[in-house]
Order: sequence, then structure tokens, then C-alpha cells
Amino acid sequence: MTRKAELLRHRERSADLGTARWDPPVLRPESPLARADRNLVELLQERVVQTGVQIIFAFLLGVAFTNRFPELTPFQRGAYVVTLLLTVAATVVLATPVALHRGLFHRGLKPRIVALSTRFPQAGLVLLALALNGSVFLLMDIVLGLEPAIVITTVTTAIFAVLWFVLPWTLRRPRR
Repeated sequence: MTRKAELLRHRERSADLGTARWDPPVLRPESPLARADRNLVELLQERVVQTGVQIIFAFLLGVAFTNRFPELTPFQRGAYVVTLLLTVAATVVLATPVALHRGLFHRGLKPRIVALSTRFPQAGLVLLALALNGSVFLLMDIVLGLEPAIVITTVTTAIFAVLWFVLPWTLRRPRR
């Protein structure tokens, strides 16, 4: 799409939303392939959250080999298993764009890779938030008991929801 066509499309969309005074986006004079290159680099850089997943996964693996692990209640063991599996799922989902890139490298499919890969980081963040909150819940249940664990985990879940999902969603909406 040409720069002029993109600006026109933006103006039409802004007029539909009642935001005709909203500043147009800064458009880059780039070809579709150059845009795909840039978008793929940005997607691959978002893998930074994998470090967090790897740390929590290592922590959870270590917990199973501690002396107190056999003392966990069946409920706590269930929370442990669910949290561990959430970290595995987060790792898989967050690494999928890399696997797609590696598996389809030099096949002329970069725009398709980018199109497929744009949803994975969002899903990975959901899984990571669940895994981190599962860890908070498990630790708080062991240290403080079930009721404080529920309260504290509710607060941490709300913090994740607001900062990782609600805030970006509100910033994405056009200013009135």
C-alpha cells in the first residue's frame, strides 16, 4: 500500500471513529518486504520475556527436589503441577515465532511468518501472567496459608491485568 493510500485509509478510519483531529501515524517509506523484515526483528526482540519464564521454570523444577515437597497437600501439589505446565506452555508459545522463522528461513515467507507470529507474544504473556501468579499463589499458600494466598494472588493478578493488558488497550484507543 502506498503512503498516500495509507494516510487516506487512516483519515477515513479516524473520521469513522470521530477522531479526525487525531495525529496521523508516522508512516515509513518502506516496501512490504522491508516492513516484514522490521516487524520480524521487533517480534523476535520481544522474546525477552522468555528469560522470566525460564527463571520461574527453573525455580519450579528445583522445588520438587526439596525436603519439604513431600509435605505439600494434594491441593498444593495440584497448584504446583498446573503452574509448572503453564510455564512450559508459555515457553512454547513465546518461542513459536523463533521456530517459525527458523523453519521457514529463506523460503520467501517472511510476511506470512510475521502475520502468523503476531498473536503468539500476546498469548505467551497471558500464560506467563498465569504462571507467575500460580507461583505467587503456591508460595503464599505454603508460607501464609490459603486465605492470604487468595488475597495476595488476586492483587498480583489485577496488577498484571492492568499493566500488561488494560493499559496497552487504553493507549491503543484514539484520543478524543
